[in-house]
Amino acid sequence: MIVGIDLGTTNSLIAYFGEDGAKIIPNRLGKHLTPSVVSVDGDGNVYVGETARERMSLYPDSVAQAFKRSMGTEREYILSGKHYRPEELSSLVLRALKEDAEAYLGEEVTEAVISVPAYFDDKRRKATKRAGELAGLKVERMISEPTAAAVAYGLYDKTRDTRFLVFDLGGGTFDVSVLELYHNILEVRAVAGDNYLGGEDFTEVMAKLFLQKAKLQMQGLTQKEQVRLYRQAEVAKCAISDGPQVKMHFLYREETLEQEITYREYEEACEELLAKIREPVKKSLADAGLKLSDIDEVLLIGGATRLSVVRDFLIRLFRKFPDTRMNPDETVALGAALQAAMKERREEVKEVILTDVCSFTLGTEVVVEYEEGKFEDGRFCPIIERNTVIPASHTERLYTARDNQEQVRVRILQGESRFARNNLFLGELEIQVPKGPKGREAVDVTYTYDINALLEVEVKVVSTGEIQKLIIKGDSNQMTEEEVKRRMEELAYLKIQPRDYEENRLVLARAERMYEEALGERRKKLDRYITAFEAALKKGDHDGIRESREALNEVLEEEDE
Repeated sequence: MIVGIDLGTTNSLIAYFGEDGAKIIPNRLGKHLTPSVVSVDGDGNVYVGETARERMSLYPDSVAQAFKRSMGTEREYILSGKHYRPEELSSLVLRALKEDAEAYLGEEVTEAVISVPAYFDDKRRKATKRAGELAGLKVERMISEPTAAAVAYGLYDKTRDTRFLVFDLGGGTFDVSVLELYHNILEVRAVAGDNYLGGEDFTEVMAKLFLQKAKLQMQGLTQKEQVRLYRQAEVAKCAISDGPQVKMHFLYREETLEQEITYREYEEACEELLAKIREPVKKSLADAGLKLSDIDEVLLIGGATRLSVVRDFLIRLFRKFPDTRMNPDETVALGAALQAAMKERREEVKEVILTDVCSFTLGTEVVVEYEEGKFEDGRFCPIIERNTVIPASHTERLYTARDNQEQVRVRILQGESRFARNNLFLGELEIQVPKGPKGREAVDVTYTYDINALLEVEVKVVSTGEIQKLIIKGDSNQMTEEEVKRRMEELAYLKIQPRDYEENRLVLARAERMYEEALGERRKKLDRYITAFEAALKKGDHDGIRESREALNEVLEEEDE
């Protein structure tokens, strides 16, 4: 039997498809939700779930949680003096779920479909697969969480073509996906999200609000006091959804402190988080070429969508009531179980063909002519743009940039920046070309990306027919999203003196942000105006800079409407 698993940041679930359809398997405590918390004591004993969470207040140095946020990174967690990688901790959660399923089903469980956030890149998906393998599971497929949710909704209820917007706010990650169901094909149109935004952040807001009202500082709390504070903040966060205010209690230095927090105060404190939610929604619709009015249904999944502060915000944003018929905590696991049943070709399940998209743009480094006779290297040339339905294969023809050039080096990159150095390096290959004047020789660079997250790069010399190939599995990429963001900030304005002026810095930052959000012709148009502005900056002519900046600003205003 193939089971379906929702490996969550805060809680995890396991499900199977039986005679009565998809069902959640209760854990050893008889509960559906298993907290994604792991504790290891000094003797090497492992605790998973609620037990581990209970140990946090007593032995904070032995407990790890929210490690899903670090999947695919080099981060290590130290529990009782020993080091563990995120996928190792995740494997302990998966092993516990596997044992619960075997006890419930009365048979060995060796295969699974595991869900992952839609916005997980290749490295995070591979780390999730490794976690499954460490737990003794053959991972038959990884399914995006919003796709799993749409499978659950679609199979049970839909008899007509439907466009969904799946809003997935879990404990530690946020995804928004636009999907279309037609006949028996469920196609992902666009995905966007934030791997560092979730219900845990709303808990932190409540904790900070309490400290502010109690006139305390987080730095003044012991580690155990911080654990207690966040636990009470979690309780208050959930309770405030049921009334206009909540009383939060906190044991501080043997004294119980109490503060009343109103819903309005909490809502105002959450404004920054709610603003962060808005951008991926806007981005996914733009990438799909749709308006909110084109969406038939908005589906909520993830435990954090239960919060009134989130639901009230979504009603204002979408101007419609989201579909909340299914349990947001359980929908993904049920969808994963349905996908597992499809893999087994169960007769009771109507098979749905699932398509996915490439979450990040794939391309290479090129030299561009920014002014007649003047060239700049280190620029990024997109080949497969983000949210392209996969499997996909695209070809870009590139030409030699120098006289008597003897070889072409293709650097394989992943990201959205115009500058190659700011994107993730995945690998490279070189191929020989005949000598000649620049621009005479050409190579066709073909990227082929499949649903198993494998990228094949083929480079063919047009004149000779010689071909070089490379398959990228992403194993060499050790850089996290946080490191990329920090590097982009450090490198963005180096070596160009006029960029020291704040007005120029501002317009360039906005332009770069909009370029990364844009696709196709919009991206090309922005690139032309940004390149012209950069050329003016290099010349140092103040009048030319001002005119070029004003022209760029006009384009930004038009494109941002």
